[in-house]
Amino acid sequence: MNWNPSFAGLTCFSCDTPHDREVLQTVCTKCGMPLRADFQLQRGALRREALAVRPRSLWRYAEVLPVPAAEAVTLAEGLTPLVQAEDAVWVKDEARNPTGSFKARGMTMAVTVARKLGAKALCAPSAGNAAGALAAYGAAAKLPVVVAMPDDTPRHFVEEGKLYGAEVKLGPGTIADAGKWLKANGPKDAFDVSTLKEPYRVEGKKTMAYELWEQFDGELPDTILYPTGGGTGLVGMWKAFGELQTLGLIGAARPRLAIRETRGTAVAIPEAEIEAQTPALARRTGLDICPEGGAVWAALLRLRAEGFLRRGERVVLFNTGTGLKYR
Repeated sequence: MNWNPSFAGLTCFSCDTPHDREVLQTVCTKCGMPLRADFQLQRGALRREALAVRPRSLWRYAEVLPVPAAEAVTLAEGLTPLVQAEDAVWVKDEARNPTGSFKARGMTMAVTVARKLGAKALCAPSAGNAAGALAAYGAAAKLPVVVAMPDDTPRHFVEEGKLYGAEVKLGPGTIADAGKWLKANGPKDAFDVSTLKEPYRVEGKKTMAYELWEQFDGELPDTILYPTGGGTGLVGMWKAFGELQTLGLIGAARPRLAIRETRGTAVAIPEAEIEAQTPALARRTGLDICPEGGAVWAALLRLRAEGFLRRGERVVLFNTGTGLKYR
């Protein structure tokens, strides 16, 4: 397989045990924690002016991706717009991605590498957008896909996977139960691309941070509000900030994001607030806001009321998918 020259290999996030990048990898064989894609990056290797003539997709950031764009299983994902909601507040509208969500970012990378390393089929548990994204990229890669979903998953997500040709299994319980079912009953030859169970979905998701850096003209917002499910996007953006600093493109300052290292916080939003604030943000912006987007708008309002956020701070909210799938 052809790798980008800067891609140095895989190590464990926790214990730093190296792993062979030339074979399909899941989690660390020593401690069971997620694996990290490492890069040998040189200051000045990525320049903003070089991006002007590159493809308008996440594959434009070639210097910090494991695989060349020529090898990609791509549906033109990434480079989603920033839409201003009010002074100093923007919405990063991930609904513009293929299959209508940010899950496309991780799946383009995971499916690309899995296919190149010889995967014959793909599988994952999902309670929503990941199922459709995996099904779509599996179809583009000409690989069969099996997804397991809780039986109370909104019907659109179920039908979306079937539309792209995936085999969809429904069962009682949560996404964790779907994962257990898949492990016990799923196809034995299918490679599992579950959240943080393989190394490359993080590499697709980290491009959200590179896009913010590019869209803010080489700077970063003060705070990022992100609806956290499995956490791949948070891990990816945090990783990207470190890479940007190594490249000499930013300093040591970071947007407030993760709880400890960026002086961030976490907020739990009740369903009633989500239901109220999803249409409120849609009416303010004209965007198709999903419930996760409504949750981050509700979080913004609460964090302002509590004094955690000050007016005038540059804040980016992530609308992670289209609201159409919920209606």
